[in-house]
Amino acid sequence: MNEPGGDLVVPPGPGLRRGLVVPAVELVERFSRSSGPGGQGVNTTDSRVELVLDVEASTALTPTQRERLVTALAGRLVGGRVTVVASEHRSQLRNRAAARERLVALLGEGLAPPPPARRATKPTRGSQRRRVEGKKRRSQLKSGRGRVQPE
Repeated sequence: MNEPGGDLVVPPGPGLRRGLVVPAVELVERFSRSSGPGGQGVNTTDSRVELVLDVEASTALTPTQRERLVTALAGRLVGGRVTVVASEHRSQLRNRAAARERLVALLGEGLAPPPPARRATKPTRGSQRRRVEGKKRRSQLKSGRGRVQPE
């Protein structure tokens, strides 16, 4: 479904009734040498993948979705673009798939609507009574700890 080089498909979820398809032309993939283990091939293969999506210029998003994404991903956006990096696999193809999976999860999470506001409630009369009784019990216990007065 989300094969490297093709369109990015975000499945339906909260905030995305029909899902989302980001055209492949809006995604930029960059490759570089990955750090870490990999044997002799680590110094010769460009297996690290950076996947970049320009959120502000994307045609796949509606203005509402774009606004929601910009506010949700404010800490991750650099110049209106979100970047996802994958370098945990030795193969470039597997890193490309991992980066796409991360971007799909990030978009799904960012497009989800905010949770409903919490409604304040009053404590019940019984819980208030139990709280006060517990305070009184604790007070009596501590008041009995003072110095013993000679009679």
